[in-house]
Amino acid sequence: MPQQQYSKHQQGIINRYYENLDTIMLQKLQELTTELYLAKDTPKEDRLWQRVDQAMAKLKVKPAIREHIMVKRRVEVLAQNLQDWIKASK
Repeated sequence: MPQQQYSKHQQGIINRYYENLDTIMLQKLQELTTELYLAKDTPKEDRLWQRVDQAMAKLKVKPAIREHIMVKRRVEVLAQNLQDWIKASK
């Protein structure tokens, strides 16, 4: 498969995306946390937790913390950790 060539403008957009990936993933986790609060005890909840796990992986959360959150599956635990990650990113 040939390497795709990007214009200078496209390269700038791609570079800015990866430079801001942590901020993007924190925002995504905030949105997922809100959705989880609203989706208590629904079939949608399992899919949301899968997306939370993927976002934490992209954010490079320590495996022990990530596993703890996914085992507990409590929105309050996720929200508390998320607050800590946001404070640390500033």
